[in-house]
This record gives sequence, C-alpha cells and structure tokens, in this order.
Amino acid sequence: MINTNFNRNFFYTAALLIGCFFVLSCENDERTIRTWTDKVVLKEEAINIESLLSQDGKLKAKMTAPLMQRYFGDTIYAEFPKSLHCDFFDDSARIETWLDSRKGKYFENLNKVYLWDSVVVINRTGDTLKCKDLWWDQNTKLFYSDNYAEYLTKDKKIYPGKGLEATQDFSRVTFREILPNSTIIYSGNDFPK
Repeated sequence: MINTNFNRNFFYTAALLIGCFFVLSCENDERTIRTWTDKVVLKEEAINIESLLSQDGKLKAKMTAPLMQRYFGDTIYAEFPKSLHCDFFDDSARIETWLDSRKGKYFENLNKVYLWDSVVVINRTGDTLKCKDLWWDQNTKLFYSDNYAEYLTKDKKIYPGKGLEATQDFSRVTFREILPNSTIIYSGNDFPK
C-alpha cells in the first residue's frame, strides 16, 4: 500500500513537473513568428530597359522603359512605374503599331500586359486609341479594356465607347457598349481632351 501511494504520488508529481515544463517553455516571440511565416517577395530593379519579344524566330515587339521592377512571389511580374513604350512589328519586321503608357505591369506566367495612366496606341495609318487602362494579350495579339476608351480614325472620326476589344493592328475594333452620340466628326489638329 505504501509502495502504491508512493508510485501514485511520484506519477502525479512527474506529470505536474512535465506539464509545467511544457507550459513555461512554449514562449513564442511575435517578431520571430512573423519572420518565419511572412511571405518573402524578391525584387529586381533595372534601369533603361530595352527588351525584344520574338515568336518563331520573328521579331514581334520591342519595349523600352526607364525603370523596371521585377517581383518574384506567387505571381511573377515586372512593373514599369515611370513609363513604357512598345513598338509592335508585322511579319516583315516593320512597325505596325506603337504604344505609350505612363505605367505598366507584365505578368510573365499569363503572357499579358496591363497598362494604365494615359495609354495611347497608334497604328501605321494614324488611327489612335486613347484610354485610361488597357490589357494586351501576347498570345491572341488583342488589346482589350472594360473601361471608357476613344478611337480616332485617320479621317478624324471619334468613336467613344466602353468595353473595347481590338486587334494589335486595329484591323478590327469593337466596343461592347456604344455611348450616345458615339460618332463625332472632328476636324482639328489636336485630340480632344
């Protein structure tokens, strides 16, 4: 009986000491936990970028930008925070369209470019597209936007609309929502603001 009480007391004492050991030893510093669990995004930065895009051995586009910031996270993308200029080439390596934007972002895995802040696209014949933001899909060679855009033809006709889809050379331009009084003849030299 004495031996049984001793064993029981010893067991309870050991369990209490081990429990206290675990409770007191599990101290987690919040900063340490944050450094272990925070997502790390790597960043590269390059100045005065000139990039050439080719498909099947043919030059398709030439992009220049004063600053590029490339981020490696869940989605790999390159951001152009200062400005972006791109020349698009036809099969004969002649410029068919050029594009300017104050800001842009290239999503490498999607082969898509998102442009915003004063986007202007002009083709070889002088047709001009102006919008606040624009997507360019490299695979389909299409420009598209869900927001307001204006398309000015070489004969000075303005087509404002919402929800644009256009081929890279402007051979086909489609608005999903035509605004009232959408065709305006403009005879001035400057694009209306």
